[in-house]
Amino acid sequence: MEIATLIYILVFVIFGLVAFSIMQIKLSGMNVKDFWTFIKANELLDELYIYTKNRNKLSPQEQIIFLMEAEKVFNAFEKVPELLWEEEYQKYREVLNKYKDIKMVRWASN
Repeated sequence: MEIATLIYILVFVIFGLVAFSIMQIKLSGMNVKDFWTFIKANELLDELYIYTKNRNKLSPQEQIIFLMEAEKVFNAFEKVPELLWEEEYQKYREVLNKYKDIKMVRWASN
């Protein structure tokens, strides 16, 4: 009986924490979906940042993939307040610079 009560209390606490988190996201003016997209984009930003540091030359196909993935990151980061991603600003800036360089090279080649 005690174990069942403990499980009910833990489930109630977990639901309470989830509800509190959703309320905080809503109060900051964001949608939960936008916040979740931001979390996924943050992971993608880390991958793109590592990619920009390790690769100097990209094939045309890799450039297109990089551009598409970077645009996903930029769109997701636009939807959340800067306060949430100020720690990631340097990575964001590096990926943005690489994005601009690729766009400029592709524009010049056309």
